[in-house]
Amino acid sequence: MTFFKQTINTVPLQHETVLLRADYNVPLKEDGMIDDDFRIRASLATVKKLLADGCKVVIISHLGRPEGRDEKLSLEPVALRLAQLLGESVRFVDQTVGDKVKMAVKQAPSRSVIVLENLRFDPREEANDEGFARELAESSMARYFVQDGFGVVHRAHASTSAITMQLPSVAGLLLEREYTVITNAMQSPRRPLVAVLGGAKVADKINVIKAFIEVADTIIISGAMANTFLSYKGYSVGLSKVDTDARPVLDDIYATAAKKVGHDKVDSFLLLPIDVAVATSSDTDQPRKVVSIQNVAADEKALDVGDDTIELVCQKAGEAKTVIWNGTLGMAEYPTFAHGSARLALTLATNPEIASIIGGGDTADFVLKWDAKKGASFTHVSTGGGASLELMAGEKLPGIESLLDARK
Repeated sequence: MTFFKQTINTVPLQHETVLLRADYNVPLKEDGMIDDDFRIRASLATVKKLLADGCKVVIISHLGRPEGRDEKLSLEPVALRLAQLLGESVRFVDQTVGDKVKMAVKQAPSRSVIVLENLRFDPREEANDEGFARELAESSMARYFVQDGFGVVHRAHASTSAITMQLPSVAGLLLEREYTVITNAMQSPRRPLVAVLGGAKVADKINVIKAFIEVADTIIISGAMANTFLSYKGYSVGLSKVDTDARPVLDDIYATAAKKVGHDKVDSFLLLPIDVAVATSSDTDQPRKVVSIQNVAADEKALDVGDDTIELVCQKAGEAKTVIWNGTLGMAEYPTFAHGSARLALTLATNPEIASIIGGGDTADFVLKWDAKKGASFTHVSTGGGASLELMAGEKLPGIESLLDARK
């Protein structure tokens, strides 16, 4: 499919000043240094293209959830890392709007990069405030707005929605790739298509589960969400986290699945764990103990899929032509309970003929730490958690819808 919005390749940006919305919401270490620069690296293609066109690039982003100004969440370390990755000088301005920003932009040479301070230091950002958007446009002196922050386009904020009323607005290369890869995988996948879905609350993924019932050949339910499915099917899951309000949602899911494949085939279409790794608490030093789903004790929690389930998951994934993975198979932040996630990652990484699409959020965080090639072992690692889920579910994303339509 061709992208339905204009991009930096379809408008005359040469030698213009451009306001670029990136997603530099990167994880930080306790000392304030960047723990993982994946999202910064993901933006480089767009920044380099704009520089090649002689643009003055003014970058805006948020970082974390500050309550007002919080120097621990300043974007200055991000600007330093961006400069290292680009091999170019990057100017940092400790304001987002105002005369200081305008002066810095005016004094910067053409073909340069300026990073402004954390958008969320100003409460008007999340309020989608029109006045704040106007100030962003005026202070940056931009001629165009480029949206490249895929991780935020499902939010209607000043830097995703209101700003598009102030400047002609187009997509960056990362945003275009995220949209086309995920949409193509949902609309015209190479088959078989296997979806691996984890996470905690079923209600959070009801729309995406129903979307996959329509398009997938097999859906594998794992992670904490699997406990809720197993409880629904009558299994005792001990002290495992269960979404107690999910019964009507699961009734709907199973009815929809039965309508597609027939009642007798639902359990081979919606695959649940057949064994689980349990412990009596979620502490990192707990030993791994594998039991069948019939034998979870009252004082135990299921924290990962078991060995037989891992073999089943890897067999199904290995037979697929497309695998979309959103949600780790267990508490993958603990090595003891990361076995399932690591084995699935290995299966996908060692079978390059499988189109492997990794949803953002915890799943992306896991594979990026696991993969020595920093994500390059997979077809696509998404930079957006909520945005990728909503796109898979077929929902419209405000930060994309508000961009200029592609010319017919």
